[in-house]
Amino acid sequence: MRTWTAIGISVAGICLGGPAWAAGEDDPLTRPIAPESSKRWLAPQGPVRLYGNSYLVGFGGLNVALIRTSAGLILIDGAVPQAVRDVEAHIAALGFSIRDVKLILSTEPHFDHAGGIAALARDSGATVIASAAGAAVLRTGGGDPDDPQAAWLERFPAVGKLRVARDGAAIRLGDTIVTAHATPGHTLGSMSWNWKSCEGKACRTIVFGASLNPVAADGWRFVDPAHAPFVDAFRTSFARVKAMRCDMLIPSHPADDQAARLARLRKARTPNPFVDPNACRVYAQRAEAALAKKLAE
Repeated sequence: MRTWTAIGISVAGICLGGPAWAAGEDDPLTRPIAPESSKRWLAPQGPVRLYGNSYLVGFGGLNVALIRTSAGLILIDGAVPQAVRDVEAHIAALGFSIRDVKLILSTEPHFDHAGGIAALARDSGATVIASAAGAAVLRTGGGDPDDPQAAWLERFPAVGKLRVARDGAAIRLGDTIVTAHATPGHTLGSMSWNWKSCEGKACRTIVFGASLNPVAADGWRFVDPAHAPFVDAFRTSFARVKAMRCDMLIPSHPADDQAARLARLRKARTPNPFVDPNACRVYAQRAEAALAKKLAE
């Protein structure tokens, strides 16, 4: 297992007290992408402590996670560019600063999850970590012609300060270790992440799961022999996710019942409505059934 240890933030991150771009200015890194289709992802959702040192700072249709460590914050995913200011406001509402973010972990190089990463990395000085295949697409801001959804995808601001994590890599920041799990299929660079979060002596393993949805643009066929690597990758990922230690799942796109669970959590933290040791297995099984249907069609 390979371990990355985070080092300090950039000089800009040390010298500046807030984001580099003031509200109202034309910021090229936060210009809206696909505003109409993004509306369904950006349903308002207040920030909340999910469990222990783990928080949700995203939206009704896009999860963004935050982990507090003894050496700063870890952010997972960055939503679309026009959501960056809201993500930063959610972090501030929890009593933190965007400058506290030292690492940003990427699940997949699609604009809905990675579009805001460049701006968040600039404002925080954080280092972005992704799989090798994911990092290659992040560096160009999308445009992967081999992606099953290529015909639908929007380009997004390219990410420059990147570190590559291999499958099984342990990323350490302070007292917290987040482990990388390659879960390709939806994209060949998809990466899921897990870590341990504790409340007193009660510790849970939390998984931030990359999408396993076998969706493709019109005309892209999973049964095409040229696309066998994607089918094989999906099947490997399904088995891997089913076998993961997983007490709580944060899917990159929230489940339909997430809003109801959050409402219960805000009223009472015990029992925690997100604790479900079967969540990862069910998540993979549903995606597996969706792929089987695609292949049959």
